[in-house]
Amino acid sequence: MKEPIVLTSDHPIIKTLKFTPHRNMVERHVRRFFPKPGEPERMEVATPWGESLTAKSGDYLVSELDSPDDCWPVDSEIFEKSYEIIRPGYCVKRALTYLVPLTEVTHGDPAQLVTIYTLEGPETVPAGEFYLARGIKGEIWPYPKKKVDDVMIPVE
Repeated sequence: MKEPIVLTSDHPIIKTLKFTPHRNMVERHVRRFFPKPGEPERMEVATPWGESLTAKSGDYLVSELDSPDDCWPVDSEIFEKSYEIIRPGYCVKRALTYLVPLTEVTHGDPAQLVTIYTLEGPETVPAGEFYLARGIKGEIWPYPKKKVDDVMIPVE
């Protein structure tokens, strides 16, 4: 098997990709990560696809309503600029997410692995099962293809 393609937010290929804006108005659970005194300031969070991301003190932990244990960390500054808390423990994402099929990076090879350096750590995913997402500060992350079909609406 080929070595994974490695992507960072400043990789030259990012500027060549044709990201399209999408809106996600799905309601989600949210909570802040504030460790108790004496506890570690960072916490590892396992993704549903087997990667591990790092949440730091003050980050937000977001999850879908139907799977509250499958959460992902969101940097506090990005959360506060991108999401709105609609009532205690619930939020919606207000900012647009820019998406491009990850196979655009792999020249159509769906089996090629891609390691994406997110703000919370690297994630290695198969290109055919994910989109590449770009956020409000140019940050990138893999976005599951099945979630795009279920919760994202293209913006004209």
